[in-house]
Order: sequence, then C-alpha cells, then structure tokens
Amino acid sequence: MIRFVSLVDTCGLHRRYVKPVKGRKINWMKAGIIESHRVLTVSPHYAQELVSGVAKGVELDNILRKAGISGITNGMDVQEWNPATDKHISIKYTPETVMLAKPLLKEALQSLVGLPVNKDIPVIGFIGRLEEQKGSDILVAAIPKFIQQNVQIIILGTGKKHMEKQIEQLEILYPDKARGVAKFNVPLAHMITAGADFMLVPSRFEPCGLIQLHAMRYGTVPIVASTGGLVDTVKEGYTGFQMGAFNVNCETVDPADVKAVAMNVIRALATFGTAALKEMILNGMAQDLSWKGPARLWEKMMLSLDVAGSEPGIEGEEIAPLSKENVATP
Repeated sequence: MIRFVSLVDTCGLHRRYVKPVKGRKINWMKAGIIESHRVLTVSPHYAQELVSGVAKGVELDNILRKAGISGITNGMDVQEWNPATDKHISIKYTPETVMLAKPLLKEALQSLVGLPVNKDIPVIGFIGRLEEQKGSDILVAAIPKFIQQNVQIIILGTGKKHMEKQIEQLEILYPDKARGVAKFNVPLAHMITAGADFMLVPSRFEPCGLIQLHAMRYGTVPIVASTGGLVDTVKEGYTGFQMGAFNVNCETVDPADVKAVAMNVIRALATFGTAALKEMILNGMAQDLSWKGPARLWEKMMLSLDVAGSEPGIEGEEIAPLSKENVATP
C-alpha cells in the first residue's frame, strides 16, 4: 500500500483565492488531504489556525478538522546563516563577542545605506517580499507613528510595484531616518540581519517564517505578529516581542494593526541598551535553530506510516556528517 503525506501551506491561496460565482469547484489540495494518511504543515500554531475557521483555512478548515493536521516547525540553513563564518559581513562573531561586534556592524550598515553613522541609534530591519501577506503595507503606514523616536529603519525587498515605490519614498520623507531598497540583494540581507538591533516581521499570516530565525541566530531581536510559526519560534520577552494577531483581510490596512506595530516598536526601543535586551539577544543565539530537531520529527512521522523496508537512521551514524543539522532549507 502506498501511504501519502500531505504538506499543507495555504499561503498562496490567501493571495489568489477567488470564490466561484457558480458551478462546482475542483480543489486538488482538498483531494490530496482526503487521500492522505497524514497531513502536516510547517508549524504547530499554523496547524491550529488552519482549522480555526474559513478566514485562516480558506474553506478547507472543515476538511482539515476531519482529516486531522499537525505541524513540525521548520529549521534553517545554519551553514549559510552563521555569524561566525558569514562571508557577507566584515566582522565575524559568536555569543561571546556579539555585544562588541554588533555596534561595529551597525555602523558599517548605516554607512552602506547612507544613514547617519551612530551606534547609539537603534536600527530596525525588515527583509521580505513587498506584499500584503508580509505586512509591508502595514509597516509603511506605521512608520510615521514611531519615526520620531530615536530610531532608524532599513527595508529590503521586492514585490508589488506600488509597494516598491512606497519604500523608495521613505528616504525622501525621512532622509536621516529611513531607507528602502527595492532590490534582491543577498549581501545586504546578511548585513541587515547582522547590523540591525531589531527585525520587524509584521505578517498577516505566516506558515513558519525564516526571517525571525535568521535574526535570532545573529542576535537581532525579532518584533513579530502573533501568527503561525512566529508564535512557535519567538517567545515574548525571552527571545523577542509579540505584537498580537493581525487582520488577515489583505484588501485593506487595519488601523488597529498599524497601532500595534507602532506601539510594539516603541516598546522594543525602550529596551535598547538595557540588560533585558542583552538577555534576549543571548537567549535567541543560544537556540538550536537547525534542521537537526525537525528532521528527527519528520523521520519519526515517516516511520510511523509503516512503509515496508523503512528503518530509522542510527544515531551518530548519519549518511553524511551532521546531515540532519545542515540540510539546506527547502
């Protein structure tokens, strides 16, 4: 017997779903779920959201409740994203040297994007697609409500053209405070991750997310919306800041979400230079964010299907050294 596993990520459905006016719907994801022996997604909290109702389940919530769904949180590529070896940053660092290295990397980042160079100014980063799912429109609306603080913000991403124009206007509106770079730029992404003090992730929905994992590994404290894998990976007051769940309606910017971003940015900025922020930095860097743990959970789940000929790997005798830890992010 062939046993199937469905991996559910309705991220794209939120963006493209249009309910037909008439006629029957052919839904291949629904067919896959019904025919599967196990249904998984990329984080436990996202699995809960998918069965919570139509808004998050995109009309598959009833099917998923009947089938049952669980989540295994993604890991990250700890070879590419490693502050101790990162080829894109001028100063390598570890948890032991992070507090000395990050101010210097911040100054290098400020100089690179043309902001006033001052290690005593907190820098906030945003790296992501410029579209409604990632909340870049919410962020742009919130910036005027916190930009008067002692802060600089750097936004990097590509996406919808009107959103690219929005972030490019920031330099004109706030020449000493903000930069928007509408390009795909891997070295700059690494520089922001290493040089920023905080990383904003204002997603309306997020199955798992990698930006917050990269940030914590680099000692950059995430400020995240309370959705999907962001809930599973960022612990309020311990490794970062939770802003609460946002309105998933992508057609409009909810003023309550704008207020939540501004208020929580100001709350995070109040910790800059304090022992509390240092503790969050070290807590984030102390985590094992690799694929080692998730890979074992996936292995356990696959073995539970009892497919003929399957057998567990021998601990310490992987096919390749550290293979479960260093597997690249899919």
